[in-house]
Amino acid sequence: MSAHTAVSAVRRRSGTTARRLTYLTLIAVAFFSMLPLYYSVVVASRDNAALADVPPPLIPGGNFFANVARVFDTVPFAMAMLNSVIVSGSVALAVMFFSTLAGFAFAKLRFRGRNALLLLTVATMMVPTQLGIIPLYMLMVKLEWTGTMYALIVPALVNAFGVFFMTQYLSRALPTELLEAGRVDGCSTWGLFWHVVLPAARPAAAVLGMLTFMSVWNDYFWPLVVLTPEDPTVQVALSTLASGYVNDYVLGLAGTTLGTLPLVIVFALLGKQIIGGIMQGAVKG
Repeated sequence: MSAHTAVSAVRRRSGTTARRLTYLTLIAVAFFSMLPLYYSVVVASRDNAALADVPPPLIPGGNFFANVARVFDTVPFAMAMLNSVIVSGSVALAVMFFSTLAGFAFAKLRFRGRNALLLLTVATMMVPTQLGIIPLYMLMVKLEWTGTMYALIVPALVNAFGVFFMTQYLSRALPTELLEAGRVDGCSTWGLFWHVVLPAARPAAAVLGMLTFMSVWNDYFWPLVVLTPEDPTVQVALSTLASGYVNDYVLGLAGTTLGTLPLVIVFALLGKQIIGGIMQGAVKG
């Protein structure tokens, strides 16, 4: 065997070992990431007495649908799910659109005060959300929006993080030459946004939409303040399930399992765009 052949064999074995370690690491990460969700399903499908078993149960039982029925009997969970879907979906779509629009302006358009406005927008991220709760609630009272979905949707239609995120993405991913070519072809600024910017921003917008949907879906404090107990969101309904004198862990985890499903669905819908953007960046690199 020549020295070259021996070196090639060693490199192949090293590459095979590295791939195996990579796959094992990914499998371990996926396992530990899915374990809390799986154990929530296990607990949600049993009764409270099973939680005291040693060792703890690791296989789902047969009480899942009965526990789900108890969730809907205890709190208005169907209304809470519908409210959260409407609010989270509306806010996510609005943030994707307006943040991409503002990001395009800050990244590629030249106008007076652009840097100062962007700096002011980013500076608002440093202000704690809790400081604005009282004046925001007073505004909702004046507008007579308390107890309605408007109080959750309108104040969140755009946020500083989304504007900053899309500005940074478009400044790198959108070539200026492409915009100039569009202007030569007769596109207006609005036409450039629809036909050039939006397709280029799709991967980042998908990531922003997923993060926004998760953030709004998991929001608890503001819906608790502005909504009525009879018309809650998912997080407020889940807190009601856990507010008894005796914690019913099975009931709480059954509601938590149901409340997690929309997040999984959103990730499944947007995952293709996210992975496609990653692969596109890898090919360009």
